[in-house]
Amino acid sequence: MKRNINRVAVLGSGIMGSRIACHFANIGLDVLLLDIAPGKLSEAEKKKGLKLGDKVVKDRIVESSLQTAIKSKPAPLYRASLASNIQLGNFDDDLSRIKEYDWVIEVIVENLEIKKQLFEKVEKFRKPGSLITSNTSGIPIRQMSEGRSDDFQRHFCGTHFFNPPRYLKLLEIIPGPKTDPEIIDFFMNYGDLHLGKTTVLCKDTPAFIANRIGIYSILKVVKTMEKLGLTIDEVDKLTGPVIGRPKSATFRTSDVVGLDTLIKVANNLYEGLPDDEQRDIFKLPEIIGALEKNNWLGDKTKQGFYKKTKDEKGNTKILTLDLKSLEYRPKQKTKFQTLELTKPIDLVKERYKVLLGGKDKAGEFYRDSFYGIFQYISNRIPEISNELYKIDDALCAGFGWEVGPFDTWDQIGVSKSLDRMEEAGYKPNQWVYDMVNSGIESFYTIENGIRKYYDIVSKSYKEIPGENQFIILDHLRANNEVWKNSGASILDLGDGILNLEFRTKMNTMGGEVIEGINKVIDLGEAEYRGVVIGNQGANFSVGANLGMVFMYAIEQEYDELNMMIATFQKTMMRARYSAVPVIVAPHSMSLGGGCELTLHADRVQAVAETYIGLVEVGVGLIPGGGGTKEMTSRVSERSESGDVEYNALQNAFMNIATAKVATSAHEAREMNILRPQDRITINPYRQISEAKQAAIELAEAGYSKPAHKKNIKVQGQGGLALFLSGINGMRMGNYISDHDALIARKIANIMCGGNLSSPTEVSEQYLLDLEREAFLSLCGERKTLERIQAILNGGKPLRN
Repeated sequence: MKRNINRVAVLGSGIMGSRIACHFANIGLDVLLLDIAPGKLSEAEKKKGLKLGDKVVKDRIVESSLQTAIKSKPAPLYRASLASNIQLGNFDDDLSRIKEYDWVIEVIVENLEIKKQLFEKVEKFRKPGSLITSNTSGIPIRQMSEGRSDDFQRHFCGTHFFNPPRYLKLLEIIPGPKTDPEIIDFFMNYGDLHLGKTTVLCKDTPAFIANRIGIYSILKVVKTMEKLGLTIDEVDKLTGPVIGRPKSATFRTSDVVGLDTLIKVANNLYEGLPDDEQRDIFKLPEIIGALEKNNWLGDKTKQGFYKKTKDEKGNTKILTLDLKSLEYRPKQKTKFQTLELTKPIDLVKERYKVLLGGKDKAGEFYRDSFYGIFQYISNRIPEISNELYKIDDALCAGFGWEVGPFDTWDQIGVSKSLDRMEEAGYKPNQWVYDMVNSGIESFYTIENGIRKYYDIVSKSYKEIPGENQFIILDHLRANNEVWKNSGASILDLGDGILNLEFRTKMNTMGGEVIEGINKVIDLGEAEYRGVVIGNQGANFSVGANLGMVFMYAIEQEYDELNMMIATFQKTMMRARYSAVPVIVAPHSMSLGGGCELTLHADRVQAVAETYIGLVEVGVGLIPGGGGTKEMTSRVSERSESGDVEYNALQNAFMNIATAKVATSAHEAREMNILRPQDRITINPYRQISEAKQAAIELAEAGYSKPAHKKNIKVQGQGGLALFLSGINGMRMGNYISDHDALIARKIANIMCGGNLSSPTEVSEQYLLDLEREAFLSLCGERKTLERIQAILNGGKPLRN
């Protein structure tokens, strides 16, 4: 049966319900968001003479919830205008409308009886064959569907989103006892393709997969901390980015999520897992009980493990809870020799052996906490999952781990760890010994670019379902590398398409990357059909290597600077005017030079979560790699009359002058950074594959090199006068500094074409020359050098 989802009804508008509704709106669905009607009038409603039966009163809760969600940070919508996709209503008046919807998802309070009462009402109105799911985080799916019709039960399952739904990639799919397998297959595919999720099929066990292992991991860390006498500051230092976990680490994450949520899940696990060998770890430690008693639940109560306060000067200060005295004290800097040893190691996976081999207290911490997790996950198969990769997928997508626990174990060395784990009292399950004894020493392997996992039943490697639809660059590197230098790598993606991958710190664009861009185009033009420029690092690129700019500027090596900028510009133009199609695939932070490269692509294949913009003004410069030129050119292409031209030019100018960054690929389209022909990928794992397909499409359509533009409309001195008037007004009102005004005047001068007496058509090279001149002149400004040094050296003052 072919099934399409066009309309979704979300029942419940709390924190999760309203944000799930927003994410459905993000992908263009027609959304109905419903909640209960209030039981009494508010004071404001009484003053207006409203009655409980008035529609505006009955929709007050759902309206307030949605507005709170829309205003929240991080934003749940790709762009604010998408809220128009959401209609509101209440259960009393509007529940019958669900008969018009393809999917009904329940997101109300975690109470089995209340959910069952709602499902009884839902069954009266839903159309047969429509999907019905629950976003429960732990109530058994089998219990919720008891007593419902056969059609209801065949189309019912759990669809557990993680908060915030737009940003966390996990969607757990939990079948009920009578769920039609076709429905599960549909959700597994739909969540991946249309919602951008890592869909994980779970068994109907307490807390499913991610929360079962994630909460165990948090409480195990607390237990190890108590055992070794570590502080909160020390533990958050040890459990953050250094091991590939979020910056919020352990205790800051607990504060953000809410300690009450952690307590609730842990208590449910303790009650629901009488046979779990580690059940006692879910019995809350005394310190968490003390926090609960004091109502110190984290951000929602203004204090938890951390507390924000103000000093005498009004500056925000973070205090940390002292676990012994239960008093807050200034945050302490921490240092461990083991962590110092990992500083030269950029790849997280390569740090684990060093971390667990540490001779100090940090090493003890890692061994105790990691060995505990390894033992626990080995015992959860087949209880919560038959396949080990699902546990890794769930932790990475739901808790933001860069490396899953089984993958981490691989990096340490499974066979080498067994004796040490036994000595530490963490003997793993027998199937791990059986695996090693059979000659298989890792949970994962890569064959022909495809990752496979160890299957316990067949005792052999199996391909991860759906993995062949993704292109994972790390998996191709061993056999498909065509060329590399210290900062870039070219891989053969097959079918005549090359991929250039940046491999510098934060993927900054220096000489190695520029060499790589030129090299991949050389190779593409000589032997291949097309080029993709994309990577799967944390960010696409944070821009140019400021260290080189600063070095040349401080030494007043302006000829070298001029040559560097000219080379960068020529490389961007090479991407634009190559003989093969060039597809740029930005994602996450794509700033400065990364944005300029994107602007010069034949086509862009952007991930929905792309934060992109020309941010050079932030360091006292202007976009000098063709960014200012390109935005001017795009205004020229879209303009139909003089008035529109000025308004559009002003918008483009303000985006550059304020270093505005789009908060999604959709907003980037509104800012004219993405064009109508550019595409958006919602699931980042599919980006390189879809970029490759875009290159193939252009090649097969008979791609030919475009002609250089020589007809870019600029406004000359008349347009420049309007900009200068506005800039001077901002300066006189003390809204901007002298240096800001100087930068703004230079941007305006470029975008209006410099010293031209009237509106004129100019070439791209003409504008590039103006860019380069402005960039060079700003490199001689002390304020610019101070801003650059603040970025490079953490704000230390510029030395004479």
